[in-house]
Amino acid sequence: MDLETRHRRTALFVLFFVPGLGISSWVTRTPAIRDMLGASTAEMGLVLFGLSAGSMAGILCSGALVARFGTKPVVMAGTTCIVASMPAIGIGAALSQSLVVAAGLALFGAGMGGGEVAMNIEGADVERLISRPVLPTLHGFFSLGTVAGALAGMALTVIDFNVTWHLLIVGAISLVASGTAMRFLPSGVGRSARTEKSTSAGTQVWRDTRLLLIGVLVLAMALAEGAANDWLPLLMVDGHDLDPALGSAVYAVFAAAMTIGRFAGGWFLARWSRGTVLRGGAIIGGIGLAAVIAIDNQIVAGAAVLLWGLGAALGFPVALSAAGESGDNAAARVSLVATVGYVAFLVGPPALGFLGEHYGLRGAMVVVLILLAAAAVLAPAAGRSKTPVH
Repeated sequence: MDLETRHRRTALFVLFFVPGLGISSWVTRTPAIRDMLGASTAEMGLVLFGLSAGSMAGILCSGALVARFGTKPVVMAGTTCIVASMPAIGIGAALSQSLVVAAGLALFGAGMGGGEVAMNIEGADVERLISRPVLPTLHGFFSLGTVAGALAGMALTVIDFNVTWHLLIVGAISLVASGTAMRFLPSGVGRSARTEKSTSAGTQVWRDTRLLLIGVLVLAMALAEGAANDWLPLLMVDGHDLDPALGSAVYAVFAAAMTIGRFAGGWFLARWSRGTVLRGGAIIGGIGLAAVIAIDNQIVAGAAVLLWGLGAALGFPVALSAAGESGDNAAARVSLVATVGYVAFLVGPPALGFLGEHYGLRGAMVVVLILLAAAAVLAPAAGRSKTPVH
């Protein structure tokens, strides 16, 4: 690997770490922010709607923006939104202004939704250049960022550190880190010539049966990850009678398992095909989730979350790699599949909440289990990795 590509890969590691750090930083301070706003649960739901609205706008715009301007300007705009969101949320909380906090969350959502699609296209391009897995490790750095932010947030909560200063510091760290990394991204990646041929190629992407199957794989695996991110603590508290502190600890186990699985992913992909790795992940994750749903034992359920996290870890990044190599116009293919995945992250968990209201959270998770079973069946659509053994 030449020095330029090495610097580019390292820059992407940093750029994936930053949104992970940001999202877990504000999530761990959500109780304090709620108290500073004096908001009810319903009012907090409206505040959090800013995150969903921003994320959806970013996701839906990202593919077209990358095709027109390339990945670098989109990543730059997305990262700028993420950096600006941290002080906006903190200052809004200090002023007890719910609308300012909601606007900050909308900024974060737009930056993450739009920027991460572009960064996944960047990562797929680096994989093509070096013929080695990169996307699993990139997503591993996002997970590592969430772990770092969560640990720092919990520690600062214990010592009752000021929320506004906490988020201002996170914003400053993110600004320095992302600003330094951005210099190493090349221009023009993912940009399409606005010609009849380009338009035809984009249309053909939607008609590719294999790519649509990969999209179903991404939807299933992204929902398995998103369901845990949004509901796991409550699932353990309401479904298995753990106290809130232990419910949060179980979520930390899930996040750690995701991080380990993603950093170890290159080793598995160097030895087995993508289809085999995805099938194994879907089966392992399904076994863990099935135990959480069916076995009414706190210790077993807590331990099963480790399998759930390990199984879900590689689904999203490996499927994106498969999409990039599934045919011509790799950027459009990665953009399409990434968009499906991020929509699953946003739409799936609220739908599970609706089902949980009627059938309990353990019952709602049966939907995720069914999709993991479908992913295990469809895994061969991901094909074989072009990665040589190292």
